[in-house]
Amino acid sequence: MAEGIRDKVAIIGMGCTKFGEQWDKSAEDLMVDSFSEATKDAGISTKDIEMAWMGVCFDEVNVGKSAIPCSLALKLPFIPCTRVENFCASGTESFRGAAYAVASGACDIALAMGVEKLKDTGYGGLPDFGQAMGTRNRMLLPNITAPGAFAMMATRYFEKYGLTRDEGKEALAKISVKSHANGAKNPKAHLRREVTVEQVMRSPIIAEPLGLFDCCGVSDGSACAIVATPEIAKKLKGDDFITVKALQIAATSGEELLYTDWDGTYVKTTREASRRAYAEAGIKNPREEISMLELHDCFSITEMVTFEDLQISPIGKAKEDIDAGFFNLDGKMPSQPDGGLKCFGHPIGASGLRMIYECYLQLLSRAGDRQIKDPKFALTHNLGGFPAMSVCSVGIFGRK
Repeated sequence: MAEGIRDKVAIIGMGCTKFGEQWDKSAEDLMVDSFSEATKDAGISTKDIEMAWMGVCFDEVNVGKSAIPCSLALKLPFIPCTRVENFCASGTESFRGAAYAVASGACDIALAMGVEKLKDTGYGGLPDFGQAMGTRNRMLLPNITAPGAFAMMATRYFEKYGLTRDEGKEALAKISVKSHANGAKNPKAHLRREVTVEQVMRSPIIAEPLGLFDCCGVSDGSACAIVATPEIAKKLKGDDFITVKALQIAATSGEELLYTDWDGTYVKTTREASRRAYAEAGIKNPREEISMLELHDCFSITEMVTFEDLQISPIGKAKEDIDAGFFNLDGKMPSQPDGGLKCFGHPIGASGLRMIYECYLQLLSRAGDRQIKDPKFALTHNLGGFPAMSVCSVGIFGRK
């Protein structure tokens, strides 16, 4: 029977660029920057890498439809290099390819690269969803937008669990305030200013009830990971590496929109992927065992609902944990210690790997002013799509 990849894959090096408006750099430049940091961290050279994966979502404004720009930019030595895309979970999809290659014995050292240049589109949001979702789904959902879809989730959540608009918006505001306080400590974040609950509550409405500070922006950036067998990691790094405890992905089957069971207040793919991830990692009580969270906070309501979908907060009770500071940097389970998508923006292909990068730093006690005390297990949650039609990747990481 399949047993997963727990402790079969080690991360020996990672790199991440500063995220932001990188007008003076191409996608290839950004890949070189993150790759240079990762290889130096791993203590290896380019010739040591045997396979590579590159995650990028919108090829029209990035590097095209193949992985050749990655192999060219990094001067990879005629090795297999594959471009992958899985909507906003593209970064973790890249990591999954590299991790599975090492776990299977296909290679000893592999590269996972993620990159996206979204500011070059010339406007503030994501490119059109039509191509990404397919013609059929675009016809079924002709007017869908990301803010609109998640705003409907917020409205339904407030109604179901008895929150007034102001009570719900205040809970969402506290999520944003927490993340901006963390991002202010991170030199690689795009947005580095702290905000107050009052500022968030007074911000312009984007899609009722979500305001400006409830929504993440877009940016340019790259992040990458170098993975190897634990035996090679030990030889190269001593004890200075982390291992993959679980890596699971779930894609919608469409049942959320086909039946009446789904009520719009949760994300089914998150629940399915996390359930399998906990089983793979041997996690019995995530609220007590997980040390930190890096979540896909495209909107503050996404983070709030994800606390419950991951079995951290009781269903309908996330507000109580938010009010108590449970997810603050000095709380029991810090969420978004690096600032999250709220402060980094969302260069799609890079975001999943950026989350893993923060887990890597925290678990190795390299996070500086935002360092968490003695973390044991770190969880990443990389979500693509909409509440009713999504793909979700959940990873769990720890020391050997």
